[in-house]
Amino acid sequence: MLKFTELLSPENIRQGLTCTSKKRAFEIISSLIAKQLSEQIDGLEADEVSLQEKETLCTDSLLNREKLGNSSLGNGMAMPKGRLPLGNTPIAVFLQLSAPLKYDALDHREVDLIFALLSPTEHCSNLVQELPHLVERLKDKSLIKQLRNAQSAEEIWQIFQFSDRQAETLPTTE
Repeated sequence: MLKFTELLSPENIRQGLTCTSKKRAFEIISSLIAKQLSEQIDGLEADEVSLQEKETLCTDSLLNREKLGNSSLGNGMAMPKGRLPLGNTPIAVFLQLSAPLKYDALDHREVDLIFALLSPTEHCSNLVQELPHLVERLKDKSLIKQLRNAQSAEEIWQIFQFSDRQAETLPTTE
């Protein structure tokens, strides 16, 4: 079972963030992911791609994937995804917005919670299999309420840790 805390780090959580558009949210997400990629990639690959280029790659990937289908999960939660030709592990970012954004969601609700996931172009067969389970967990109304009401990034991290522990105790349907 894939855990939120395997994809997300406390440094990639933002609480009460002011954001004016979906594109701006994707740029913030891309900035955080590019920074983490720069810290984790060693050697020639890191030297060949600047921080700015990594941010652009991330933003373009999220925007291009969004054109294929809206990433809203309903109830004000979205899960934009993208692929990158860099790194070897998926990286997530979570944003709790101070005010909801227009998101063209199927349920017509604005989005104020965003769990973004960028994964490497290679090495993600396990992620593809586990993604539906992760999406179902993000759609949980109780989890959404807790994340929406959290007062700090640390509290959000603790909510994800607790959710992971709960998911471990649930029987699998496979």
